[in-house]
Amino acid sequence: MLKILLAAILVTGVIFLFVLVKDYMNKSKQGELGNESFLTSGLVGMVANFFDTLGIGSFAIETSLFKNLKLVGDKKIPGTLNVGATIPTVCEALIFLTVVQVEPITLISMILAAVAGALIGAGIISKLNEKAVQGSMGLALVCIALIMIAGQLNLFPVGGNAIGLSGGKLIIGIIGNFIFGALNTLGIGLFAPCMALVFALGMDPKVAFPIMMGSGAILLPFASFKFIKEGAHAPKTSLAINIMGPIGVLVAAYLVKSLPLTTLKWLVIGVVLYTAFIMYKSFKSSKNKTSELEKSA
Repeated sequence: MLKILLAAILVTGVIFLFVLVKDYMNKSKQGELGNESFLTSGLVGMVANFFDTLGIGSFAIETSLFKNLKLVGDKKIPGTLNVGATIPTVCEALIFLTVVQVEPITLISMILAAVAGALIGAGIISKLNEKAVQGSMGLALVCIALIMIAGQLNLFPVGGNAIGLSGGKLIIGIIGNFIFGALNTLGIGLFAPCMALVFALGMDPKVAFPIMMGSGAILLPFASFKFIKEGAHAPKTSLAINIMGPIGVLVAAYLVKSLPLTTLKWLVIGVVLYTAFIMYKSFKSSKNKTSELEKSA
């Protein structure tokens, strides 16, 4: 089962890379490539995907750098983020799926749940109040982080070293990842919530990495094909990140694999709190925009 999953991810990644390079060459012949620096774009991808591999995510980092360095126009940022993340995420998945042991049924079911959430749940989730979702998720992540800190300080037992789930816990894991996959359509990352869920269900924190990266590796190529077809990305930046991003992945993956469990748990707590902070900022931003619209009305 694992070999089939790895083969599917690898084949999809190769097809995606072929399509991306072909698109880049066509745009180059037509003189439609941007003026951005290929090297600068690649370095941005390297740094962003280093942190992505640690579970922090790359989108917020790349968006900030794209805008500050004037690499990508606002209209093409979403497409460039998705297209640029594809090969680095495939690398993350191939690394963690082979080096971190996860019980197969737990792994496959949670990955499929996230994919189903993104595909099936997108229509439902997209109709929800984005501000309310951001506020609720931010608060939930803070609560989970506090529980995790209490466990680290031995105030009460939490977490564990299990590599799989069964019974009610497996059902909770599947439902949770389905929701996280759906929330991903609102720009709420899967990584931190998945880490928190895995920890709360008593699993080894490292187990979260193959689950969340496997989910992304399956989703991203198909999303990216659409962006490439519609020309809704910056080809030069996208290709640069796909080439140099995996370097950051390899460096961070070695770091994650070599971290002691206690240190890794603190890393997870930091990621969860950071994500909660980003959620809060987005919530406040949405709230302020709503207030401005109400005043102007």
